[in-house]
Amino acid sequence: MTDLPANVIDQPELRDTVGVFENRTEAGEVLAEMLAELAEEKPIVLAIPAGGVPVAAVIARQLKAPLSLLVTSKATPSWNTEVGFGAVAFDDTELINPEAVERLGLSEAEVAEGLARAKAKVARRYRNFLGETGMPEVRGRTVILVDDGLASGYTMEVAIRALKKLGAGKIIVAVPTAHRQALRRIAPLVDRIYCPNVRSGWVYAVAEAYRHWYDVPEAEVKTLLTGDGQQQGNA
Repeated sequence: MTDLPANVIDQPELRDTVGVFENRTEAGEVLAEMLAELAEEKPIVLAIPAGGVPVAAVIARQLKAPLSLLVTSKATPSWNTEVGFGAVAFDDTELINPEAVERLGLSEAEVAEGLARAKAKVARRYRNFLGETGMPEVRGRTVILVDDGLASGYTMEVAIRALKKLGAGKIIVAVPTAHRQALRRIAPLVDRIYCPNVRSGWVYAVAEAYRHWYDVPEAEVKTLLTGDGQQQGNA
C-alpha cells in the first residue's frame, strides 16, 4: 500500500514486517542515515522518555546534534497501565482519546485520576532528568522529535502540541516503527515524518518491530543524556 501522506518518508521494503531491528540502537542507526540530510540545519534532538532515548542518542551522535528530552506520559486507567486513553506533556498540555475512554468504560472521575497520575509521573521525570538544566531553547530551531514507535500517536501528538507552544521552527518526527493510522493522524501536524517500518492491521505492538525489547530503566536514560558528549545544554 502506498497511501501514506506525502510528508512521510519510509522504507517500502520494510512495510508490514516485524522483527526489523535488533534493538533500539540499530533502529537509531537506520533513522540517523535517513535523517543525515538534516545535519546542516543544526537540529536539536528531543527524545520522548524512556523508550525513545536510546534511539535518539544514536541520532544525536550521528548528526552531531544536542540531545535532550520532551517529557510526556500516556494516561492510563489504574487497573491497566498498558492501555492509554490519552497523554500529557511537561507543560500540562493534555490530550484525551474519547474513543478509548468509551471503549474502556471510564467515568469522568477515572479519567481525571488517570490524568493526575500521568501529570505526577511527568513532573517527577522532568525533575529527575532535566531538573538542573531544563530543556534547551527551541524557538525558531529545527527539532527532531524521537520515540521508539507510534501505536495510537497520542503521546507524540501531545509532545508536538507542547513544542508548538514553545515556538519550534520546524518539527520533524523520527520513529523506527508506526501504525499507518497513527502516521495519518500525526502527519498534518508536522513538517516531516521519518519512519522506516510502517505497519497496518487490527493488532499492532511497537515491540514487535524489535528482536530484542525491554523497558528502558531511568538509570539508562540518565547515562545516555550525559554520555558521548550529548549534554542537554549543548544547544
